Amino acid sequence: MPWLPLALLTALLAAASDALTKAFLRPLGTFKMAAGRVLGPIPFLFPLLLFQHWPSLDKVFWEALSALLPLETAALILYMEAIRVSPLSLTVPFLSFSPAFMILTGAAILGERLSVQGILGIFFIVIGSYMLHIKSVGAGWFAPISAIIRERGSILMLGVAFLYAITSVLGKLAIRHSSPLFFASFYFVAHGVFAGLFLAIFFRIRPWVLVYECPKGIFWVGLSQAMMVIFHMWAISLAPAAYMIAVKRLSVLFGVVFGYLFFKERDLASRLFGATLMAGGVFIIAFS
Repeated sequence: MPWLPLALLTALLAAASDALTKAFLRPLGTFKMAAGRVLGPIPFLFPLLLFQHWPSLDKVFWEALSALLPLETAALILYMEAIRVSPLSLTVPFLSFSPAFMILTGAAILGERLSVQGILGIFFIVIGSYMLHIKSVGAGWFAPISAIIRERGSILMLGVAFLYAITSVLGKLAIRHSSPLFFASFYFVAHGVFAGLFLAIFFRIRPWVLVYECPKGIFWVGLSQAMMVIFHMWAISLAPAAYMIAVKRLSVLFGVVFGYLFFKERDLASRLFGATLMAGGVFIIAFS
């Protein structure tokens, strides 16, 4: 099967999972949203983990995993709080900053030179974020920037994007020392257990109670997350990773549309235009 439809399905499922999480789990609060998000996929992915070949896992894999789990858990909590307190159309597009952060950290830490395409991609992402609030420009040219700063979910999602810029590198390292399909199922299960225990110990969340409080939400969020992971790994096994991830970031466009359709979020045209520019910036970076 061609990789492009699989990557588009991955993007659609990623956006659908955000919308389902917001629709079903938002009334439970941020920490229960986080618990439902990571525990829901486990029943669907655990059988996949059992019935596949386990590669030999070396020290590098376990070191990468030990760094990934706390960082991903921090990103998870910020992510859930962002979509809980703010519209999807003003939060999920900021995930586009993740590849921009990767370029900047590479330049700052590794001394890598910025390419023209990379700078152009960052420019598109920044301008796109500005366009999300373009309707406020009547109050001054800096009004859209002020609007971003005032929107708590946008700032939180910028933090998520920065953490993802780190975890994506660690995840790539772990995949190199295992295999894509194994890592997809193993990591989601391991992260579910780790984050579930973290939330239970530090925030007194009883994950098993979620099944009784919101069974429908846990099921649909878990299924959408599990399917997203499977399609992600299937697509990435057929195409260059940069191309596939770029297409997956079209989820920011689907997220804006879902926000309008299901949560009656306003200013569809300007927010969709801004998200399109941001996704375009990701494509420029990916193909640079």
